[in-house]
Amino acid sequence: MTEILMTGPYPDWDMADLEARYRVHKLWQVEDKDALIASHADEIRAIATRGELGASAALMAKLPKLEIVSCYGVGTDAIDLAYARENSIRVTNTPDVLTEDVADIGIGLLLAVARKIPQADAHVRNGSWRKGNMPLVTRVCGKKLGIVGMGRVGAAVARRAAAFDCTVAYFDRQERDDLPYAFVGDLAELARQNEFLIVTLAGGDSTRHIIDAAVLAALGADGILINISRGSTVDETALLAALETGAIKGAGLDVFWNEPTIDERFLQLANVVLQPHHASGTVETRKAMGQLVRDNLAAHFSGQSLLTPVV
Repeated sequence: MTEILMTGPYPDWDMADLEARYRVHKLWQVEDKDALIASHADEIRAIATRGELGASAALMAKLPKLEIVSCYGVGTDAIDLAYARENSIRVTNTPDVLTEDVADIGIGLLLAVARKIPQADAHVRNGSWRKGNMPLVTRVCGKKLGIVGMGRVGAAVARRAAAFDCTVAYFDRQERDDLPYAFVGDLAELARQNEFLIVTLAGGDSTRHIIDAAVLAALGADGILINISRGSTVDETALLAALETGAIKGAGLDVFWNEPTIDERFLQLANVVLQPHHASGTVETRKAMGQLVRDNLAAHFSGQSLLTPVV
């Protein structure tokens, strides 16, 4: 039976199928991880991982028979792709199947921050409504909205924003001729032109802290930032300062720099809505993600073309 190493658990429906097809070594269940790896290094041919766990060069180097890393998630910034290429190790991820759910959360977070939905819920629950109405909030429909990164998720967010009669513009490495939205080649200028800014970029060194103090200053005191990309794309020190001082109106965050041990200052702020990196966390999407991981492994070991190759 083919042997695979798993860096973290998948939902039960995926685990059952994997354990029926492969001999699965569960790295998260043992204290001495190095001992587990060493004892099976010559048999393990695949790593099944999650986006936030990835696969480092150090881990892959310990597995001389490694052929493929199959990632449960779109982000591969935690996988050493350069090492994988140099050593002919295939890498797959799970794009497309989570696009719509992530885009939904982008708009959901925007509505939650602008319309103060969490505060409205608390206003009813704690009895404040009996004492008076809550303060007025911010409209979303018809506003100007900028998207940072016009890939699959960015385009899906744009479609939703257009349904709210928002004027959509975007920043990316290059303009897309297939979309009707305005391209703005300067990120700070995009922030300056729009009241809402939704970040949908991939992670990695090229986008690290791309949302910095200058971009937040350009977004301004009426601006709202939504991040559904990676925590690395936002300079959290600058973001916290902007939220604490009112340099921007608010933020909705599904991702953080040091998740799940996030900066505790976020917990004290009333102008931020927090999500536990759960944008793709629906039953439907997680089943599709797991299926794609398993299908990529099956394709590889049967000599067929990978469904969603990264490397």
